[in-house]
Amino acid sequence: MNWTKDAALAELNSLTTQAQELISVRRHSEDHVRWVAKTKRFFKEVFGEDSDYYVTFTALTWSRRGAFVVGGPARPEESWNPQLGVDRVNQEAYERDLGIARGLLLAAQDELQQKQILEVYRGKDTGPEASLIVKIIGLAEYKLRKTIRKSPLAEQEIQDAFENLLIGADIPYSRETDRIAYSSKTYTPDFSVEKADLAIEIKLSGKKEREKQIIAEINDDILAYKTKFGNGLFIVYDNGFIRDVERFIGNFEDQEGIIVKIVKH
Repeated sequence: MNWTKDAALAELNSLTTQAQELISVRRHSEDHVRWVAKTKRFFKEVFGEDSDYYVTFTALTWSRRGAFVVGGPARPEESWNPQLGVDRVNQEAYERDLGIARGLLLAAQDELQQKQILEVYRGKDTGPEASLIVKIIGLAEYKLRKTIRKSPLAEQEIQDAFENLLIGADIPYSRETDRIAYSSKTYTPDFSVEKADLAIEIKLSGKKEREKQIIAEINDDILAYKTKFGNGLFIVYDNGFIRDVERFIGNFEDQEGIIVKIVKH
């Protein structure tokens, strides 16, 4: 399944609610087994097999680990029937593991709310495409600002700086070579990375009125770029005119394969 951010957040909320409801049922019941399978599959597909969520969740045993004692003066019935004690201890462990699972689901929800869906995947089977996209996003997020000393006046200054980062990271790319005809216009992404099936576009927010213009431009670019590329990265370099970053990025959250990053000067 190709998950969108909204669909993944909705599923996280649903799985968390179901986990709470499972406290009232026995471990390894039909509902419990089904929920475990759904949650495991979700963590694998959205966050990947190398994610802390998947690794921790799959390690849950839903039963007591190690040696334990049942019966005794406090529970004489378990002395006569030790299986009662085993069932009790395992049910307690089951409820504890449900609490851990709910914590994982809530933490995953927190992370996904702060990031876009391509950024959260960490899989043992992560292909070169996904790994490369994460690497390129990192260049935009953590290194681009450091390479620009003065507030840029033109997008080309940012493009040149980002190109140097791509070169330094040994990432093969093309600059302004792809021509995409769409709706009687020709679109040319600033950079394209064939191995990642990725188009990269850089925008400069250098004045207040540019915010709405950039949103419109990105929406137009997305329609065109999706005819050739599976993924798109839009880097908006902001000289201090975008006040609500979350609202700005929220305009594009339902766009599958699209990542928008705002870099503040």
